[in-house]
Amino acid sequence: MKTQFIFIILAILAGAVLPLQAGLNVQLGKSVHQPIFAAFASFLIGTVGLLIYLLILKFDFSSISSTKTVSLVVWVAGILGAFYVAAVIILAPKLGTALTFVLVVAGQMAVSLVFDHYGLLGLPVKQINWQKLMGIAFIIGGVLLIRKF
Repeated sequence: MKTQFIFIILAILAGAVLPLQAGLNVQLGKSVHQPIFAAFASFLIGTVGLLIYLLILKFDFSSISSTKTVSLVVWVAGILGAFYVAAVIILAPKLGTALTFVLVVAGQMAVSLVFDHYGLLGLPVKQINWQKLMGIAFIIGGVLLIRKF
């Protein structure tokens, strides 16, 4: 239970830094008049940060050869991440940070329910029920309220 609490706090923290990341990336994009450069720079700095982290962990880089057996589809994740970061950089100044992220969360929840329901990508099956659908309805209600006010 204590471990799960730490994971919950980590998930909340991960979500909390996204608007900060978006705001900083928007500022970078505005400074060079190109939001896609801001996404590129974000990934470049993130890559350097992750490399440093792997070096601190003393990661065995020889294990990278085992990625040869991974399906090519798996590598699409990097492009999806780049699309997400670039989209947020473009959308946040146009929609506002709150509306952008509530829409992102709505999209995440809708697709997550489908992934859980069918156990896609090897995830455990967790059936959709009326309570989960009610949660989506509340998120949609939040979208409408944030958009209106």
